[in-house]
Amino acid sequence: AEGDEYDTAFFDKRGKFVHYLPEIAIINNLEFDHADIFQDLGQIQTSFRHFINLIPRNGLLAVNGDETELAPLLKVDHCPLARFGMGDANDVRAVNLQFSVEGSKFTIGETEFSIPMCGELNVRNTLAVVTVARHCGLNDGQIQNAFDTFEGIKRRMEVRGEAEGIIVVDDFAHHPTAIKETLKALRMKYPTRRLWAIFEPRSNSTRRAVFQEELAKAFGDADQVVISAVAKLDQIPKSERLDPLKLMDALQTSGVKGVYLPDVQAIVEHLKTHAQKGDVICVLSNGGFDGVHEELLEALKV
Repeated sequence: AEGDEYDTAFFDKRGKFVHYLPEIAIINNLEFDHADIFQDLGQIQTSFRHFINLIPRNGLLAVNGDETELAPLLKVDHCPLARFGMGDANDVRAVNLQFSVEGSKFTIGETEFSIPMCGELNVRNTLAVVTVARHCGLNDGQIQNAFDTFEGIKRRMEVRGEAEGIIVVDDFAHHPTAIKETLKALRMKYPTRRLWAIFEPRSNSTRRAVFQEELAKAFGDADQVVISAVAKLDQIPKSERLDPLKLMDALQTSGVKGVYLPDVQAIVEHLKTHAQKGDVICVLSNGGFDGVHEELLEALKV
């Protein structure tokens, strides 16, 4: 089950996950998000601290040992703690990382593991799985057998289709770090292809100016960026809204080619004209984005 720090209800502003009773918990990262609920990172850390306190003495807290914002929460003695990551101090550490179109390979201790997904973010997810699976008594052979049959997660670098040699990918990423890591992974998977990022500012945080600067730094691995209109604009006070045109200026100043196109029709027409065989188009949104994926696949057919 995925934990959710977002508030429970209008009458209960505690994170949903404080109502869980976990025996084992994985915390992969901790960053500021949900600007409509939390005022700052400190409030999010407090919410996660409450969650960590729920883990029993016979349970396990598995954490990304490379995540600096988690460090203040890890002075715990009420439950076992295991760190995973790439750094030397981790209990479960991945080395010798190799990425290809087929996926990722890496070594943990004496065992080489492989997964059918590419990118460092997926290796970190795998490290968490290995940490917990070993804790539950599975051996490395059993764990790798599971990876061999894993088909990935819907809306995480999910290939929705290919038209005339152009691949359309769907991803739920909406936080700047998630966007950055997703595009980084796609760049590793398709190193010789031109990479498009089509982003819809839709979450309660990305619709606001709170990530104005961070978003400008998130698209560095893309060759072409398209930003759509901010979703549900009328719900956000004008002074608090993300400014897509300002974002475009920041991208172009950093050397990333980008264009602001307000709706799906304009985006599809633009891609129909400018996308070329061999391109990869990654659609980034935590919503349906008005069916832009299917619209693109249909329009790109000659």
